[in-house]
Amino acid sequence: MENNKRRKFLKTSLAAAGGISIIPSSSIFAGKNIWHEESQSFKKTYLPSEKVNIAFIGIGHRGGDIAKALYKTGLANVVALCDVDMEAKHTQEVISMFPNVPRYKDFRDMFDKMGDKIEAVSVGTPDFSHFPITMLAMSLGKHVYVEKPMARTFNEVELMMKGAKKYNVQTQMGNQGHSGANYFQFKAWKDAGIIKDVTAITAHMNSKRRWHGFDNSITKFPAKEAKPATLDWDTWLSAAEHHDYNKDYHHGQWRCWYDFGMGALGDWGAHLLDTAHQFLDLGLPTEIKAHRLDGHNSFFFPFSTTLEFKFPERGNMPPVDITWYDGIDNLPPLPDGYTANALDPNIPPPSDGKLEVKKLSPGKIIYGKDLTFKGGSHSSTLDLVPDQKGNYRDVKLVKYPESPSDHFENFLKACKGEEECRSSFEIGGPLSQVFTLGVLAQRLSTNLEFDRKTKQITNNDLANRMLVGTPPRKGWEEFYKL
Repeated sequence: MENNKRRKFLKTSLAAAGGISIIPSSSIFAGKNIWHEESQSFKKTYLPSEKVNIAFIGIGHRGGDIAKALYKTGLANVVALCDVDMEAKHTQEVISMFPNVPRYKDFRDMFDKMGDKIEAVSVGTPDFSHFPITMLAMSLGKHVYVEKPMARTFNEVELMMKGAKKYNVQTQMGNQGHSGANYFQFKAWKDAGIIKDVTAITAHMNSKRRWHGFDNSITKFPAKEAKPATLDWDTWLSAAEHHDYNKDYHHGQWRCWYDFGMGALGDWGAHLLDTAHQFLDLGLPTEIKAHRLDGHNSFFFPFSTTLEFKFPERGNMPPVDITWYDGIDNLPPLPDGYTANALDPNIPPPSDGKLEVKKLSPGKIIYGKDLTFKGGSHSSTLDLVPDQKGNYRDVKLVKYPESPSDHFENFLKACKGEEECRSSFEIGGPLSQVFTLGVLAQRLSTNLEFDRKTKQITNNDLANRMLVGTPPRKGWEEFYKL
């Protein structure tokens, strides 16, 4: 009976998708719906004092941090909470903040019962479950803040980008550096010609990861265990292929497994490469070379990875090679005169505790024709690396503006029509797709050749089929048709 109800709800969503994406319910929502001739649709117009009605989906661990940050802006009115385990310890802090707000374990039930009261959602769930939640929300006209990376497969990201345009909603990928000093500095220095003729970038994330304690000789997934009685495991799995519950999938452990997560590259790549990818107009690569995959197996990520992404000429900009290093014993070569960056204290800690850095903080090195730059993660700004004699070239550094809003304010102000999302799906989507290609090279332990025009892998038929991924579980097919 419940499944039939949900199927009916999804069909209703599909039928409504072709109409106006913002529900014109002025008696419930703040603001007014104004018809815009240019877009041929209604758009919400808010007074400066009005707030956006938001639902938080995923309220523990990183999802809880997102919820608290969005609420802290003072721009959001929280109307619903959703998490697959409302009774768990890690969800209680957010629940205690909003004791009278309706709670749901299944996002489909939440939209079914409260869709007319929700204007925006945050999606702070595991990587593999971003897609169905986001697609349903957008099809119902809801603005979406979704944690990075956008999704687990190339095709899912492609559908999400198309969905954002189709439904005319505001979207923000959770990539805080895109609203911090690094964003504005990189743009200003690129516009001023200080960052130019970039030919190579090194990105490195060399702290210990969750899977470093695993046995890489395993030949099957972990055995079934008794799940917590309060956990809705079926909804947690969402569209993913069925796996019996095991603690090594839950509480952030999902990031270890190819079936659920995106490894170190998907976790940190956006925080290191976002500005270079956008302002150097890199788009999608033509080749991905797997130079090192220590401890490779078919189930979880390598202990150490070195990947090379090759990007072609773009206009008057030369080709760029990005080399990614992860693993505690896989440090990148450093230029003469390089001094290590301090760890940015504003970086959110991982859900399993403090970020452990022993040798080199997460960061990047950008090699231009005349200048070399070094930078850290997230919002950390760039510094010049001196030449071999320890001297800095004669370059006049330009000032850059301060951010008018943090990443969460930027999203909510965009929902109100006051700003544009700085990390919209149009920006975050191609970057996320770069990471999905890198993960395919890791998983298959092979080099890949990619056609940027057709968006197909041309040298490996299996890898090309995996751009789409495994079929969704029965009952979840509709999300791929929204």
